[in-house]
Amino acid sequence: MFWTLVATVFCGLGAAGIALGIRAATRNRAPKWIIPVFAGLGMLGYLIYGEYSWYDHKQSRLPEEAVVVSTERNGIFWRPWSLVYPYVTAFSVVDTNSIARDTSNPDIIRFTLYRFEQKITDAVSHRVHIINCASRELVPIGSDGTPRIDNLKVLEQRDMLYSTVCSR
Repeated sequence: MFWTLVATVFCGLGAAGIALGIRAATRNRAPKWIIPVFAGLGMLGYLIYGEYSWYDHKQSRLPEEAVVVSTERNGIFWRPWSLVYPYVTAFSVVDTNSIARDTSNPDIIRFTLYRFEQKITDAVSHRVHIINCASRELVPIGSDGTPRIDNLKVLEQRDMLYSTVCSR
């Protein structure tokens, strides 16, 4: 967060410097208001670039055993550019090293699912799940270690989470 603020300020200063250069090249015939306009556009441009490159940056930092199974693209009304071209605001990752089959029933698989969200600061959460590969039922495990049956979800046959976990 701090470094994003610093980079945003420097982009604004750089863009204001470009506007000062334009004013100098035109012998101060360009209006003075282009300086703060360029500064604002430079800062806004950097923030928009950061929003759109966040997913690629986070994905490049994941280890090889992490597989992205879903992404969410949302348009946010106070960011009107995202209504035209939505960007990835969240994604879920399966840690393939955490996949473990139940010894009593080979159709039951336990794994860890991570969720990354782009908010004011990046948020990462993880939760252990079990999946029944025969019936495609996905159940999260509570903090006490018991299955949360009230949150049961049946996955589609072509769901990336289902194919990633059950194909191993």
